[in-house]
Amino acid sequence: MRIVLVLFLVVVAVTLFVSMQCTAKATSQVSVAASPYLIERVKNNDWMLIDVRSPSDFADGHIPGAINMPHENINDYLTELEGHKDKPIIIYCQSGTQAKLAMKFLKDLDFSEVMHLEGDMLGWNASQMPIDRM
Repeated sequence: MRIVLVLFLVVVAVTLFVSMQCTAKATSQVSVAASPYLIERVKNNDWMLIDVRSPSDFADGHIPGAINMPHENINDYLTELEGHKDKPIIIYCQSGTQAKLAMKFLKDLDFSEVMHLEGDMLGWNASQMPIDRM
């Protein structure tokens, strides 16, 4: 009886551990730092960089190579995004809220490499990285 109880507890412990690991992977957020490397990867079409702010905020200043897809209309761009389903997509907004909404939307549609720009536009500006204006 004692062996059965110990085996049961071990099975429960392993199950809980595996469950927590799967949950952590599902909710983890991969982020990319503001750097010239990011600009180079976007310039070479290795990564897609999406600014999910409003068109007016985008026009006031955005990261070179970024594409404007406002977060509330991200589903309107699915045809354009479909070719990047298994490629890195980096998303940013002003401070992170809109980017997280867009990231969740794309992850729910099985986009596999959706990442967040560390610090968003505020962090980019603080790093004194280049900005394009329209």
